[in-house]
Amino acid sequence: GTAAPPPRPANIAANPGAWSPSPGADGGPRAAPGRLQGFVALSSQDRVAQVDAATHLITATRIRTDAAHGLAVTPDGRTLYVAETGQYDVAAVDLASGAVRKIVVGPYPQAVAVAPGGRAVYAAVTGGDTGAGGSDVVKVIDTGTDRVTRTIRVGTAPHQIAFAPDGRRAYVTYAGGLAVVDTAAGKVVGRVADPGGAQGVAVTPDGRRVLVTNPRGGDTWLVNAVSGQVAARIATPDGPWGVAVAPDGRRAYVARMNAGTVAVVDLASRRVTGQVRVGKLPAPVTLTPDGREAWVGNLFSGSVSVIDTASGRVTATIVGGVGTKPVNAGPQAIAFGPTP
Repeated sequence: GTAAPPPRPANIAANPGAWSPSPGADGGPRAAPGRLQGFVALSSQDRVAQVDAATHLITATRIRTDAAHGLAVTPDGRTLYVAETGQYDVAAVDLASGAVRKIVVGPYPQAVAVAPGGRAVYAAVTGGDTGAGGSDVVKVIDTGTDRVTRTIRVGTAPHQIAFAPDGRRAYVTYAGGLAVVDTAAGKVVGRVADPGGAQGVAVTPDGRRVLVTNPRGGDTWLVNAVSGQVAARIATPDGPWGVAVAPDGRRAYVARMNAGTVAVVDLASRRVTGQVRVGKLPAPVTLTPDGREAWVGNLFSGSVSVIDTASGRVTATIVGGVGTKPVNAGPQAIAFGPTP
């Protein structure tokens, strides 16, 4: 009989076309409802890739954006929010219907984060200058209406946002350090100032500690969320950028851009206990909800390294995108959500 065609390689996504919500619209297998999927911002290709988190296969590259730099998914998996640095907006993408709504927030938004409960999205509006000349606001978007309901001044050039588990505090890195926002009052109630600025931010599951990367200082801060003081500065040289905390709160993972590695930090001893070599210029690092994998976006390699957190080894590398081109498009952000 006739041999079956070979399976599609993981690095090919055929016939991307325009957005279409129909299964397999761009030639890839559609994930089943409820199945975890990853989203990868392909900034210079102006697309977001959807990846089956179990198989690490790209299932779609249908979502078109303008220089996507930040991603966040609502808890129900129905809406993807995209910070479009090429525009002045955040795009709200209905993942079931394909409808896209643009929400004007201001110049060069770099990050978005969904608040616990999913009722609000915070957008960091960095401005045209990531240093002293940047914007100084975070915009709060109501996910029910997709309208901006509040503007919070946090400090020059806000970069990244993370929430306390109870949603009462938002932590925002900016050019002057870390700002602590009371989400009910909509104002800054604390700061960790550092002239070198800060980039990545993550909160432990118990809400008691905040991890902040300081690329210029070559370290990662461990901040006591109660006192607001830096409890430790953990050496993570060579451009620490993205940071993620394991669901059990025992470890943190820090992308070291200039070293091409991810540092594994033991939070009890406050020491780096391992290094995992990934691709060139790793920046975003995001853990799957169960903590079994850390996905790392390699900006210069144009790939995503998948780290098995139990073994500390790279077990998969996701390369793919539009047509037969590799993702040499700067995977600037990674997010996860259930398939609607």
